[in-house]
Amino acid sequence: MPGNRRIWIGLGIVVLLGVGVWLAVRGAGDRAVEVRTEVAESRDLAATITATGSIRPRRQVNISSDVMGRVVELNVEEGDEVERGVLLLRIDPTTSEAQVARARAALSQSQAQVSQALANLEQARRDLDRLLNLSQRDPNLVSLQALEEARTRLQIQESTLESAEFGAAQTRAQLEESEEQRSRTTIVSPISGRVTRLNIEEGETVVIGTMNNPGSLLLTVSDLSVIEAVLTVDETDVPRISLGDSAVVEIDAFPGQPFAGRVSRIGNSAIQPAQGQSRTSVDFEVVLTLLDPPEALRPDLSATADIIVDRRPSVLSVPIIAVTVREDSALVRTAAAPGDATGNPRSSAARSAAASRRQEGVFVVRDGRAHWTPVELGITGEEHFEIVSGLSPGDVVVSGPYQRIQELSDGAAVTVEASGRPRPR
Repeated sequence: MPGNRRIWIGLGIVVLLGVGVWLAVRGAGDRAVEVRTEVAESRDLAATITATGSIRPRRQVNISSDVMGRVVELNVEEGDEVERGVLLLRIDPTTSEAQVARARAALSQSQAQVSQALANLEQARRDLDRLLNLSQRDPNLVSLQALEEARTRLQIQESTLESAEFGAAQTRAQLEESEEQRSRTTIVSPISGRVTRLNIEEGETVVIGTMNNPGSLLLTVSDLSVIEAVLTVDETDVPRISLGDSAVVEIDAFPGQPFAGRVSRIGNSAIQPAQGQSRTSVDFEVVLTLLDPPEALRPDLSATADIIVDRRPSVLSVPIIAVTVREDSALVRTAAAPGDATGNPRSSAARSAAASRRQEGVFVVRDGRAHWTPVELGITGEEHFEIVSGLSPGDVVVSGPYQRIQELSDGAAVTVEASGRPRPR
């Protein structure tokens, strides 16, 4: 009897240990994961593209010189406001004036030659007329040879006069060219604006450009009435941008002061085309016109812009972090099957294509468990995705932490962090 009692006691202990282990395993399997949640609700969303660039005036003129010489008069300083036609600087005109004087003398000489050729022509015409009159009175008084020589002299004088007139026209053109060169020693402002760059001082020598060497950039005049932000945009974002899209521009020199802008031009070709098979990124230039630029704005300031490419008022949305991807399990099982209905094995390409299909979705919290729910996404706002289908207003979705969302499985038990409990509706 005592032996049987020991056996029953031992069996009882084994049973109790087994039940304890089973309860421990079950408890571990149902251990809740602590997550944050948020309610799916309607919001106004705006899809944006962020790009960086710099500020420039829409119209600016870089002024160089077409003549070489020393600057003898400089009437502006950097930052001065100038009107169109005002004198900016003057280059020493001594050489140009000497060229004008030579051209005028050459023109006077050509005009004198024209007068001389005209007088010779009149003399030849009178000689021919006199011989013709004598021949009409008495043909024996003038020989045919004399008449032919007179006619030839007249033709020669006509050609000489024509040549002298062409020579006079040539020297007149040379004079106009010399006067034009002299006028270029006086540089006036081509537009009204501000002198935003000044690279010359009075007394310095101006160098003109050649085929391989650029000339001296004297100064830059900018019309600051219309200011633009020139942005560099990746090729993948350019198709989403349209003329007239609104934007918010932030300028590093004006922290905390956003400026409104509008897309006024989209580049038709890349800033730097891809060479050959290189994989470098291709960027396009997008220009924004600032709607109300401050007077203190200056060219070349750094800028960052958010271009609004789409707006959706009052659409159902969830936090971006709440959306994750999972493989379509049905597709994966189908791709992993050994063969089709006819017994033909599936190709590895088909299995790979099916396995690569992924679904976007969220984990909806119901009755303390996270249920995987596929969704269809719309536009992407700053912090939220638009939900086109798959959720209803008021659904509670898991919104963090990120790593726990990635590790969650369908039906897993969850508890809500105190700071992440859904707001009462």
